[in-house]
Amino acid sequence: MVVLHVRRSVVGLMTGCLVVLAATSAEVCLALEIDPATVRGQLVLPAEPAGAITPTAAKEKLTKDPQPIVIAGRVGARGMEPFLENKASFVLVEIPADDHAKKPGHDNDNCPFCKKRQANSPMTAVQFVGGDGKVIPVDARKLFGIQKGSEVVVRGQGVFDPKLAIPVIQLTAEGMFVRPPAK
Repeated sequence: MVVLHVRRSVVGLMTGCLVVLAATSAEVCLALEIDPATVRGQLVLPAEPAGAITPTAAKEKLTKDPQPIVIAGRVGARGMEPFLENKASFVLVEIPADDHAKKPGHDNDNCPFCKKRQANSPMTAVQFVGGDGKVIPVDARKLFGIQKGSEVVVRGQGVFDPKLAIPVIQLTAEGMFVRPPAK
C-alpha cells in the first residue's frame, strides 16, 4: 500500500513537472522563434514620421477611444525604470524644449527646472504587440538599440483617460523612428 502511494505521488509529481516544463518550453520556443532583426525591420521607420506632437499635446487630443497619433519623446520615466525586461515596451517623457537641456552633462532627472516642467506632463507607455495581441517578448533595448535618454518618434494608436491618478498615455505602437543622438 505504501509503495503504491509513493508511486502515485511520483507519477503525479512527474506529470506536474511535465506540464510546467511544457509551458516553460512553449514560452522559450516562442521567444526563440522571434527573430529580432526581422521584427526590427518591420517596426523601425526609415524616416521620421510627419506631424509628431509632444506627450502634453497628445494628452489634450486623445480620448478613451483609440485614435492614430504620432508622439515624439525621450525614453525615461520619473523615478522608475522606463523599460520592462524582455518586453517591447518602454516609457516616454517630454523632450525639454529649451537649450539648457542640450548642454553636455545635463541630467534631466536631477535638474530642478526640468523636474518642475515634467511634473505636470504625461508619461507615454509605449508597447509593440504581435499578431496575437500580446506585447512582443523581446527587450526594447535589444530590439531597437535604445536606452534611457534616447529620443524617438512613435506612430500608433493612442488613448488617454483623464480619470487616472497619474497622467499616462497608452500607445500601441505600429512603428518608430529613433532620432540620432545630438552632438
